[in-house]
Amino acid sequence: MSARILDGKAVALTVTQEVAAKVASRVAGGRAPPGLAVVQVGENPASQVYVRNKRRTTEAVGMRSFAHDFPASLAEAELLATIDRLNANPDVHGILVQLPLPKHVDPQKVVERIDPAKDVDGFHPYNVGRLVLKSPTLRPCTPYGCMRLLAETGEPLAGKHAVVIGQSNIVGRPMAMELLMARCTVTICHSATRDLPGIVRQGDVVVAGVGRANFVQGDWIRDGAIVIDVGINRTDEGKLVGDVDFAAAKERASWITPVPGGVGPMTIAMLLANTLRAAELADG
Repeated sequence: MSARILDGKAVALTVTQEVAAKVASRVAGGRAPPGLAVVQVGENPASQVYVRNKRRTTEAVGMRSFAHDFPASLAEAELLATIDRLNANPDVHGILVQLPLPKHVDPQKVVERIDPAKDVDGFHPYNVGRLVLKSPTLRPCTPYGCMRLLAETGEPLAGKHAVVIGQSNIVGRPMAMELLMARCTVTICHSATRDLPGIVRQGDVVVAGVGRANFVQGDWIRDGAIVIDVGINRTDEGKLVGDVDFAAAKERASWITPVPGGVGPMTIAMLLANTLRAAELADG
C-alpha cells in the first residue's frame, strides 16, 4: 500500500477561494470588508515569514490588513495597550499576535487581553471552552485545518480511534476536542505516555504534533491509518521535515499529509475563515 497524499496547498486554495467569494458578496451587499490586524513583536526570522504570508493572503481575498510591527524591546504594557485599541476599533474584526513573544512578555496575558470575538487564532479560554462544550465559535486554526483535511478523505470519522501525539494548547488539546466532537474515540499521548509505539499502532487516525523531526516511525502506523503530520522541523541539512517518518509511514497509511505542503497552508486558510466568521458575528 502507498498512501494517498492530502494536499494541503490545494485544499487551502479551495478554502481561500471560498472565503474570497464570500468577502466579495459581503462587500457587494454594502458590508465592510473583514479586517485582520497582525501584531508582530521582534524580528524572529520564521515569524517574519509567517506574518508576511498571512498579510499577503489576507489582502488577496479582499480583506483589510492592519500591520503593527514593534521592536523586541516593546514593553508588555504597551503591547496590551495596542490590543485594547484594536479591540475598540470597529474596522478590525480579527486580532492575531504572532508567537513566540520576547521573554519579558507573558503570552497568556496577551492572549486573554484579546476580545474573544476577535480572537481569530482561537486561543482565548472562552473560545477553547466553547470548543470543549461542542459549541465552537472561533476555532483554533491548526486543528480546524486538520479537520478540513480529514473531511477531504471522504471517510467517516465516527467510531474511529484517533491518537493525538502531543498535548499543547495550540494543537494537541484542541485537536483532541475536535476529534471528540466528530465522535472519535480519542487518546492523547505525551512525554509520560507508556508504550507510545503500541498506542499509536491502535490509531485509525494519527495526529502528530510534538516538534521532533521524524519522531513517529513508520512501523508505528497501522495499515490503512490516516496520518496528519502537524510538525515542521528543519534538519541540519536545511531540509523541512515533519514529526512523522514520511517515506516509511506512507507505505502503511491510507492517507498522509506531506511536510511542507500539508497542514501549514491550512492554518492560514482557516485563519481567514475565522476572520470572516468574526465579521459576520459582529454584524449581529
